[in-house]
Parts: sequence; C-alpha cells; structure tokens
Amino acid sequence: MLPLSMTEVEIEPKVRSSLQERGELEALRFKWIESEKAGHDLGETAVRLWICRFWNRFLRQHWMEHLHGETLWIEFDARTYGVLRRPGLLESPLTQEIVERFRWGEENLHVIQWAMDAGRPMEEVRAILTALDVNSSRIPCQFDPARPRYRNAAG
Repeated sequence: MLPLSMTEVEIEPKVRSSLQERGELEALRFKWIESEKAGHDLGETAVRLWICRFWNRFLRQHWMEHLHGETLWIEFDARTYGVLRRPGLLESPLTQEIVERFRWGEENLHVIQWAMDAGRPMEEVRAILTALDVNSSRIPCQFDPARPRYRNAAG
C-alpha cells in the first residue's frame, strides 16, 4: 500500500510485533496463573476464557500503541501507524477527546452520538474518525486453543 502522505514515511517504527503472537503469550500466562490457582492444568479452557474475556481489550490497548507510534503491530493497517504523531491531528482538543473515548472502549457510534449531543463540529469528527479507523482494529483471534500445546495432560 502507498502511504497517505510523506509524513507517514518519516515515522519509523521502534518495534514491530505480532498481535497474534503476543496475544498467545498473554493467553498462556493467563492459563498458567489460573491453573496455579485451581491446583491443576486448565488446558485449552483457560485459553478460551482469556480470548473471551480479554482479546478485545487487548486489541484496543495495542491499537492505541499503534496509533501513537509506539509499536507497529503488523496486523493493523501500516498507514495508521503513528497517525497521532502527525502534525495537526493530536493538537486538536477534539482528537484528544475522541482518542480518550476510544481508550475507554467506545465505538464510532458512541463517539458520533456524544459529538452530536455536545455540539461538536461533525465534519471534524468525521475526519478524525476516518483518520483513526477504529473498524480496521477489529481483528479475530487466530491462535487455536485446541492445539495440543494448550491441552492438559488428561487431553
């Protein structure tokens, strides 16, 4: 894909990482902790539980890192990497308000409703939402809890 502007080209990622790999590690840590609490290996059940409970929050947190240019997560659109470091966008108080709403888990519809109720300039709101592109951050979990490495000894 071609960059949207020359400013994008200037932002070099400090770190490139995979959400799937990092998520799998987090799920395995969760499995270990929960298995220790239970006194036995919970196997793929614990991994599935992590996916249900934490995958979406995990994505949102790492999407924010991607937008701020802290880590280039390879599953997210490279054109949105560091978008909040580009001139003009983050200086806008409206952008800061919208980013904070996304940080707390709100979606486009919530932001639009809030902006309308608060009398914010809708053209600017739409431009910010387009630049941030929250919909592209919806990535399915692709590691498989049924793989043998997640199963307990009982199978």
